[in-house]
Amino acid sequence: MATRSDDAAGETALRRLFVYNTGFLTQRRLRRILALSGWALRVGRPGPEDTIAVWGKSPTAHRGEAMAARTGAALLHVEDAFLRSVLPGRAGSPPLGLMLDRRGVHFDSSRPSDLEHLLATHPLDDTALLDRARDGMARLKRGHLSKYNAHDPAAPLPDPGYVLVIDQTRDDASIRHAAGSAALFDEMLAFAQIEHPGRKILLKTHPETQQGHRTGHFEARHEDHRTTLFSDAVSPWALLEGAVAVYVVSSQLGFEALLAGHRPRVFGQPFYGGWGLTQDENPVPRRERRLTRAQLFAAAMILAPTWYDPFHDRLCSFEDALAILEAEVFAWRRDHAGHVASGMRLWKRQPLQKIFGRHKPLVFEDDPLRATTAAQNLGRPMLVWAGKETSDHRADPLFRLEDGFLRSRGLGADLVPPLSLVADDMGIYYDPTRASRLERLIGESASLTPSDLQRSRRFIAMLLSTNLSKYNIGTTTVPDLPDGPRILVPGQVEDDASIRLGGGACRTNLELLKTARQMNPGAVILYKPHPDVEAGLRAGTVSEADARAHADLVIGRTDPMALVAEVDDVWTMTSLLGFEALLRGKSVVCLGAPFYAGWGLTRDLGPVTARRRARPTLEQLAHAVLIGYPLYHDPVTNAPCPPEVVADRLATGQIPRPGPFNRTLAKAQGVLAGYAHLWRRT
Repeated sequence: MATRSDDAAGETALRRLFVYNTGFLTQRRLRRILALSGWALRVGRPGPEDTIAVWGKSPTAHRGEAMAARTGAALLHVEDAFLRSVLPGRAGSPPLGLMLDRRGVHFDSSRPSDLEHLLATHPLDDTALLDRARDGMARLKRGHLSKYNAHDPAAPLPDPGYVLVIDQTRDDASIRHAAGSAALFDEMLAFAQIEHPGRKILLKTHPETQQGHRTGHFEARHEDHRTTLFSDAVSPWALLEGAVAVYVVSSQLGFEALLAGHRPRVFGQPFYGGWGLTQDENPVPRRERRLTRAQLFAAAMILAPTWYDPFHDRLCSFEDALAILEAEVFAWRRDHAGHVASGMRLWKRQPLQKIFGRHKPLVFEDDPLRATTAAQNLGRPMLVWAGKETSDHRADPLFRLEDGFLRSRGLGADLVPPLSLVADDMGIYYDPTRASRLERLIGESASLTPSDLQRSRRFIAMLLSTNLSKYNIGTTTVPDLPDGPRILVPGQVEDDASIRLGGGACRTNLELLKTARQMNPGAVILYKPHPDVEAGLRAGTVSEADARAHADLVIGRTDPMALVAEVDDVWTMTSLLGFEALLRGKSVVCLGAPFYAGWGLTRDLGPVTARRRARPTLEQLAHAVLIGYPLYHDPVTNAPCPPEVVADRLATGQIPRPGPFNRTLAKAQGVLAGYAHLWRRT
């Protein structure tokens, strides 16, 4: 996928970029994006062959502009891209991308910018580019993503049928340089009131006004019986859906309004005005071309910006940047209010604090009633380890936690912290007796966009090429195997909740082996004990004699993915290995009801719920299971991340190792495993 640049240019190739604004020197993300774009920051006096950076039309921009006029140096205008961050820059959030413009500034209508030049002259007729644009618009709407994203898509909205009048912050350069003024906001409101008699009018405040950083133009004096200020942190996409008309001076929300299907009434001269998609009160005469929404989006979001990947410290494509923002926004929406956590073992608390406590520290309370009371009093959601949930955990919302499907390099029973988790507000994936969030995602996977499916195919290929699985342990050396049709039978932890709740008639490893042999008398059956059982940490041991009575070979301490590559079929109760085998093109037979059974991709011999009516493709199933459902945490940057980052960390070994306390505790747990029946629930 094309990007504006690859990795950082060599130091000798960097061009000198002089700055006269301390922000260029103090903001690490800004400096890094410029360096990766080929610029080396300098202070002092430039020569005529050098370039000077100025931030948009900020109060300090005149310094660089004056120096350029004196020295003949070129100007590089720098501004935030149209997808920026969760919180505004004034709240300390670094930008996800920049507009680096040699001609002008995208919001300055007095002369063409690089973006305007693209819109006016680029063919914008490449099918693949326009498909990417349409796909990008769909993903923004689905994820309720905007320039700033500290809003709640589930927040209540006014009854639909209102007129939306968009406010902006006072004295903003994007107003002044787009032929706007403070008086124009009053004029715009008057037009809205006159043209829509009887309609309710919402004066939407800017996020920076809402958060107390800057004042807006509309105040209490503008309100009347049908005109009200609206500052709730709602999704712009949801707000636009209920509007019958949109009025704007130069706000980016006008751009999003036209992407949402509106034809906004525009009173200034923003970059998106004048291309046939807006109703312009003051059009820019030189903008004569007529564009589609996809063409406008392709130029503004894909071609013009420079996007940054903080996990790999490189420039990236729009789609990669969007995946990064999706992960960050999803985590913020889930965690910004804080959580009360219940049923969490002591060793898990520090990793969980890193993942869920980035905005407010977790409050741990094991007693279900006290945890419920704390969640209610604090107004926080509750996190409960799925296997520890009781009827006394009554908070709303309540998220059930479990390890993700691409977990770590090492066992959870060895107290290796997870890099992925699932947080399910409906049920939990391994319990087929009730619906789960994963089940819903799989059922809705037919609505995934083309780029979703392309991403799923790439991710599957990444897992296969790097041989990644849930725990990523064992040697890749496979012993010599007998010829003939081969069946892999993976052992499981027999008191695991997935067997207890979805195991069907077959609930032990020995029963599984017996059934596989009875139904496949001529096959070569390979039995692989579960790593936790093999390590002596969990229940499920099958004696050597019993195993060999039904299996041709018992293969332990071998990478399961190496074994899957050598077999034709996998027979399982509910093991995740069945899903991993599906990804590798193997036939899978289920005697229980795992999350991947019942969708038409497996041979199901166990009970499968009638809820699973959808027939997803493998790519659709994999997207729901590996991309849509889990949350991923990067151990290097300590930030929420896309799944590709965790896969890359696991493949390259860039992950922290368990400390001595965890190793000692794991050994003690192993000693006590033989007495687990005394305290585990049946």
